Amino acid sequence: MGLANYTGFFSDPTLRQAVTHTLYFIAFFAVLPIILGLFSATLSSRKEVRGGSVFRSIIFLPQMLTPAVTAVVWKRIYAPNGPINDVLRALGLGRFALGWLGEYTWALPALGLIGTWAAFGLCMLLFVSGMQSISSELYDAVRVDGAGPIREFFTVTLPGLRGPLSVVLTLTVLGAIRVFDIVWLTTRGGPGISTITPTIVLYQRAFANPDIGAAAAIGVVLAVVSMTIAMMIVKLSEDKTS
Repeated sequence: MGLANYTGFFSDPTLRQAVTHTLYFIAFFAVLPIILGLFSATLSSRKEVRGGSVFRSIIFLPQMLTPAVTAVVWKRIYAPNGPINDVLRALGLGRFALGWLGEYTWALPALGLIGTWAAFGLCMLLFVSGMQSISSELYDAVRVDGAGPIREFFTVTLPGLRGPLSVVLTLTVLGAIRVFDIVWLTTRGGPGISTITPTIVLYQRAFANPDIGAAAAIGVVLAVVSMTIAMMIVKLSEDKTS
């Protein structure tokens, strides 16, 4: 019986779907915020950009909110009579107005965008902090060689952000794996199981329809996967640094 709880990750369609959604969330909670964070940090750190500090403060605001507050706010934004649909109707695009979190097609991307919005500010702040520790002499050297902004980014900025990048990658990927509050308070894994995650399945099997063995197995697997990913990221970062 104990082993069967672990093989459920391969045989249980709900768990397989939940794992697939986790990979989807990694793209929205980790990859996209990191790309946007690098881009915005690079732009706002340039001395000629006015209002860079104000921009960073605004983008970082989501980090001041708890996941529960974030979920409640975005549930209202995505509501059938929420701001998004109001704007669409005002633009004469009322036919595109939807109950976004209740649509099988759009519920998962809608939740993904919440994660991107929430993680974007943290990524940007850590990258900006990392950029401030990069010696200006390195930038001067590549500029003397005729490097433009793109080459400057890939030859100086990105290598200098290996440490912050490993931290951000660890935090965001683990956040995507263990996401619970936002999903539970907005869709509860629905409609159907279109936004189900391993943590939602764990909660349901531990409390809603008690199957303690299966719930424990999910928790163990999530812990092992999280630890493995964190160790891999740290190892890769150390290898590149050395």
